[in-house]
Amino acid sequence: MSRSHHHSSRGSKKSRPTHSSIQQHIESLETHRVNTLTELCRIERVAAACENEEDSRAFQTPMTQAWSYYVTTSQQFLTELRGLSPNYPFCAELVSEARRRVLEDPESNRSWNLAWLCLTKMQDEYVPRHARTKTLRISVWLYYTDYMNQHSGLVQFYASSESWRKEMWQDRSPTEEEADQLAQCFEYEWAQAVDTMLRHWPNSPTWY
Repeated sequence: MSRSHHHSSRGSKKSRPTHSSIQQHIESLETHRVNTLTELCRIERVAAACENEEDSRAFQTPMTQAWSYYVTTSQQFLTELRGLSPNYPFCAELVSEARRRVLEDPESNRSWNLAWLCLTKMQDEYVPRHARTKTLRISVWLYYTDYMNQHSGLVQFYASSESWRKEMWQDRSPTEEEADQLAQCFEYEWAQAVDTMLRHWPNSPTWY
């Protein structure tokens, strides 16, 4: 997608897309006929295979906007994450927080792909050890085990906060042991969902 080809184009030597097929792909992005992770990644690979700079540039804005629509407007991103976490549905607040961090990070301009940027934030970023749950609209302080103190990533943080919600316990307050056990279930399934999505990109979808 211009800028002398991005990382995901390396090693790709499939047949070059025709001008007609490129226009069809761009139209499907602009009209949001394509709005699933698998299909967006497929078109992203088509864009990576463009050898003509004009064709490559033509993909830039539609591709960027399509990923934004996928994550933010349609919330298909959350829908698919929840499809990958059927036993412990993925937390919408975790997606919102990852997106907020992406938008505030000047380094995010290294990629056009909002979904990938959010997933990497979920996987790599941390929260303050004594972050108060007020930001999550929960009226209690988050209980941190020694494990959480050492590994308080975004997924772990939201898994733990979710486990303390009274709705999870029929409006009673759980014990620390109960909340910790539930948090581990949330964390495992959510981390698996994030890892599964990230496997769609053998190479980082970045400009540099």
